[in-house]
Amino acid sequence: MIKTIDLRDLKPSRAELLALVPRSLTDVSAATEIARELISDVRERGEAALLDQAERLDGVRPPRVRLDVADVAAAVRALSVPIRDALEEAIARVRATSEAQLPTSRITTFGPGAEVIQRWSPVARAGLYVPGGKAAYLSSVVMNVVPAQVAGVSSVALASPAQRQFDGSIHPAILGAAGLLGIDEVYAMGGAGAIGAFAWGVPGLSLDPVQVITGPGNVYVAAAKRIVRGQVGIDAEAGPTEILVIADATADPFLIATDLISQAEHDELAAAVLVTDSADLADSVQAELARLVVLTPHSARVDISLRGIQSALVLVDDMAAAAAFSNVYGPEHLEIQTADPGDVLDLIESAGAIFLGPHSPVSLGDYLAGSNHVLPTGGQARFTPGLGAHTFLRPQQVIRYDRDALKAVEDKVVALATAEDLPAHAAAITARFSAN
Repeated sequence: MIKTIDLRDLKPSRAELLALVPRSLTDVSAATEIARELISDVRERGEAALLDQAERLDGVRPPRVRLDVADVAAAVRALSVPIRDALEEAIARVRATSEAQLPTSRITTFGPGAEVIQRWSPVARAGLYVPGGKAAYLSSVVMNVVPAQVAGVSSVALASPAQRQFDGSIHPAILGAAGLLGIDEVYAMGGAGAIGAFAWGVPGLSLDPVQVITGPGNVYVAAAKRIVRGQVGIDAEAGPTEILVIADATADPFLIATDLISQAEHDELAAAVLVTDSADLADSVQAELARLVVLTPHSARVDISLRGIQSALVLVDDMAAAAAFSNVYGPEHLEIQTADPGDVLDLIESAGAIFLGPHSPVSLGDYLAGSNHVLPTGGQARFTPGLGAHTFLRPQQVIRYDRDALKAVEDKVVALATAEDLPAHAAAITARFSAN
């Protein structure tokens, strides 16, 4: 069902490990030209382009791209009590952890009258993307909106693809979640066109450009984010979801199998990887997968994912080797199910989110752990963080020197400016101490 990669008795370098990492063949650059055309179409034709794209790509022409405030309010009222209760609990938990991410302003002084203030300023406007596709990602509304609100973003717009089964509107649960969070600027638009609309605005919809775009999506959304980067900020180029489990002989193969299946359920290109130093555990997980996959409602999708080149059972010599493999992989989701997860955690450098022990599955993080589930994929966790309040904040340094403090460093500034052959820089200092 799922292939095995045996790295025992090997001592691969970091570069060799990178070549051994199982990855899908998803290539964002292959979608770039199509994404560029869709974005250009929106920039040229605005709302008409978005309507045409929805009809062609989503199979339905929305009655309108920008939803009425009354539609949002009605969706909130239509939320069932269990769903509303769960959303409110998720909102409270994500808000608490997002608030813990807020940095504090600090002042560095270099003597009387000489200080640099570290200031954190939120962007004024953000565009949040919630995908459609194979599921209704109402939880992604929470994960996108709450950190933006905690950061202090004053204007938030949300987009999600039009749905055929809802007559061209977005999924009502997504709309209800947005309304529950106080978001009433909502657009039925999806894919690369939506990203372009956020980046450059659509005057006919009174859609003003945003400064930051966040949220997961398909390869065309990822390609579009790559194109608009520079015009706006982005969180990351999200691709198919990933789970990597580090486990030893003490782990429960049934729980590992259920966790691998849970992520394979997302998409045929989803990656499910187990890294273990126990061949017996790997065999047991293989057997559990064979037993459980046929029982899950999305078995066909799961089976394709697990048989894909991006999924594997990886055998290593010890937990140090397992951590080294994981660090090179840079998983979106990392589970550590070992006798002492803390010891392995100390070896981990790169992961979007880390789940410790048998009772901290990725599914918990997807919904109600309080952590954010918008995370880097495709190895980007090696250099990019997950979504958080920090995504919407810009660090700024405020410099405040008085005359005496500037005079104290005049000679040194002039010396450096002269060494760089920038005499006007030096003159801008000396002018403050000489007669005009």
